[in-house]
Amino acid sequence: MMDEIKKPRAPKSGNKRSASRLAAVQALYQVEMTDITPNVVVVEYVKHRLGQEIDGDEFLPADATLFEELVQGTVAHQAELDALIVPALAADWPLERLEMILRAILRVASFELAHRIDVPVKVVITEYVDIAHAFFAGKEPGLINGVLDKLGRQLRPTEWA
Repeated sequence: MMDEIKKPRAPKSGNKRSASRLAAVQALYQVEMTDITPNVVVVEYVKHRLGQEIDGDEFLPADATLFEELVQGTVAHQAELDALIVPALAADWPLERLEMILRAILRVASFELAHRIDVPVKVVITEYVDIAHAFFAGKEPGLINGVLDKLGRQLRPTEWA
C-alpha cells in the first residue's frame, strides 16, 4: 500500500508535532486514494508506521493523539473545510483540479486554522508550507502559502493585528 502514497523528501523540522502533520497529510491522501476508512488508516499508522522503518522508509516518531485528531477532524469537517478553501483558490483552479496531496495539505491545514486555535496561524502556515516543500519543488508551496494566508486572515483576523 505504501507504494501508492507519494514519498516526500525529508521535511525541514523533525519534531513530533511536525511528524504528526506530515503523517496526517499522507493518511488523508491514502484515504482519498483508496476505499480504506479513516479509522483503519489511523490504526495502521499508529500501530505500524509512526516512528517505524518500513522497507527502508523511516517514519518519524509522532504525537499519535495529534495525528488522530488531525485525520479524524479533517474527515469529519471536510465539507466545511472545502467551503472555506474553494473561495481562496483561483477561479481556474477548482479544488477538484488540484492533486490529491495538495487537497490533503489544504484540508488538514484548514482544519487546524478553523479548529485548533491553540496553534498560532503563522505556525500552521509554516508547518504546511514545509510539508508542501517536502512533496513539491515547483509552485505548489506558494499556492499553499497563499491559500493559508487568506484563510488565516479570514478565520483569525486578530492574530494579524
